Amino acid sequence: MTVERIDALVVGAGPAGLMAAGSMLRAGRRVVVTEAKPSAGRKLLMAGKSGLNLTKAEPFEDFLAAYREAADWLRPMLAAFGPNDVQDWATGLGQPVFTGSSGRVFPKAMKASPLLRAWLAGLRAEMRLRWRWQGFDGDSLRFSTPDGTRLVRPGVTVLALGGGSWARLGSDAAWMPWLAAEGVELAPIRPANMGFGVHWSAHMARHFGAPVKGCALSAGGRCVRAEFVLSARGVEGGGIYALYRELRDGAALTLDLFPDRTEAEIVARLARRPRGKASRSNHLRKVLGLDGARAGLVNECLRPLPEAAELAAKLKALPLPLAGPRPLDEAISTAGGVTRAAVDQGLMLRTRPGIFVAGEMLDWEAPTGGYLLTACLATGLWAGRHAARWRQDGRDCPVGIGAASG
Repeated sequence: MTVERIDALVVGAGPAGLMAAGSMLRAGRRVVVTEAKPSAGRKLLMAGKSGLNLTKAEPFEDFLAAYREAADWLRPMLAAFGPNDVQDWATGLGQPVFTGSSGRVFPKAMKASPLLRAWLAGLRAEMRLRWRWQGFDGDSLRFSTPDGTRLVRPGVTVLALGGGSWARLGSDAAWMPWLAAEGVELAPIRPANMGFGVHWSAHMARHFGAPVKGCALSAGGRCVRAEFVLSARGVEGGGIYALYRELRDGAALTLDLFPDRTEAEIVARLARRPRGKASRSNHLRKVLGLDGARAGLVNECLRPLPEAAELAAKLKALPLPLAGPRPLDEAISTAGGVTRAAVDQGLMLRTRPGIFVAGEMLDWEAPTGGYLLTACLATGLWAGRHAARWRQDGRDCPVGIGAASG
């Protein structure tokens, strides 16, 4: 079979891959981008349907801490392309941004599609759609294409194939066995930023889809104040995603339904207004304002309702039994992938010189809130800059590594 020789290849047209392609183009490389799907950036477009959270405006060290054990690894990449750079990049593509009250940064259009269109319009790379990578064939990469199997031998390659969730959008982790066969150290793929199952009784059906507001969630020694959503399958949303790592590791979830009141204050309120002939539910609604989804959770988890002192304690630490994380493919993102030990400081695979890796393929994870996209962009830029300087004899090409924007 004929082998096509090209200068530079990017496999995967998501945020990390497009950022790598742009960096190599600015450095003078001739870049081909392959994408398994019929169009680029499908997961980015899905993320942007309800408002594309680009990054988080906060002090750098606070931002970096969100990556926990991967923070030291990602530090130079995020220092080179961090939250301020993301905002400048989006603005440079004609997409002005604004910062919400929580510090989250969004494009004013509140969509991913205008940004993606502008981004793609500025890339001078050759885009090959419906080209699905099928692993290595010696020094070549094998692809399944609309015209049959093709072999490509690039001078340098950046792999940006995503993690293991939302397979229909292109992230299916099919690449793992091919890299494992090359001796690349991999951490198992696990769900991240996902919902958790709950075995609800039939009485909870009327609350499905309802947000639970005004409470604090605790698990594994961490506590967050954020809302979450009840669904037929369990619980999901910001408050759950903020604690997903503790919950994934088996920590119990408790809810403080009255974080602004002490246990003693709740007992006092219940004592001041005797229940009389009112039902227990109506009494709690009138005295404590306990209604809607929060009342549903109390009835679900505490029946029969205890007396005042014990009830107050439970309202401050209501246990919500979980049935494990939702399936991997439903997760917003994934943990695991190519480990830090498997790549050099430029994100090149140690066992396959000339092959660089970026984005969610790498073994880091972060909560929602702009951290995921920023790290994908930053690692894509980092890998692209270093890949731009690579040539097949293993020495750096005499080219610049380009600017961070575009």
